[in-house]
Amino acid sequence: MTSRSALISGNPDPFELKGSLFTLTVLHLRHPDLEAIDRLLADKVRQAPGFFQNAPVVVDLDGMAATAIPDCAGLCRVLRERGLIPVGVRNGNAAQQQAALAAGLALLPEGRSVLNSRKPSEPTATQRNRLVTQPVRSGQQIYAAEGDLILLGAVSPGAEVLADGNIHVYGPLRGRALAGIKGDTRARIFCQSLEAELVSIAGHYRVIEELEAEVRGRSVQIFLADERLVIEPLSR
Repeated sequence: MTSRSALISGNPDPFELKGSLFTLTVLHLRHPDLEAIDRLLADKVRQAPGFFQNAPVVVDLDGMAATAIPDCAGLCRVLRERGLIPVGVRNGNAAQQQAALAAGLALLPEGRSVLNSRKPSEPTATQRNRLVTQPVRSGQQIYAAEGDLILLGAVSPGAEVLADGNIHVYGPLRGRALAGIKGDTRARIFCQSLEAELVSIAGHYRVIEELEAEVRGRSVQIFLADERLVIEPLSR
């Protein structure tokens, strides 16, 4: 029986499939010790409970030894108990991927970011910077695909700004800022006043509780050095 709403819209189909883009947390698994994973995960969740609550997670198996077969069902249980939602895996060999499939996880493409694969001297092709002139309100999410995000106003608590490239904030940064989200380790975050709930470069993040007192409220740049997130005051 066709529903009244479908008749009104003129489309009898109950659904349609569309591609979309979502921010996913990636857990880079190095060894399958579930107890050690649970302990470390508990610490991470305590640091930023709002960030991780009901967050979809992709498990990256690239760092696993080829002979190690993870207990994917057990890992899913640990993640769910900590409030995260496992959705799939990427990388790994055939045996590791089979274990993931048996646990009900999807297999995601292994492809690396185009930005991350470029040599430093190569220009960014089809770069699309995005300029936002209004403040970013709590609950809003602003994303710049294939380029930098430039924000002239403040980023409120509870707001999230993301970019494949750099993020420039010319007002106070009080929400979450994630740059290089497709893996560009050379991406940076620049802001006039660092008051952020969370900052991240290519998946490496810091939460407000971990920010040193000398950089809070300061004009800073944030970047990666030797896979470590560095927050450095800007000269005035």
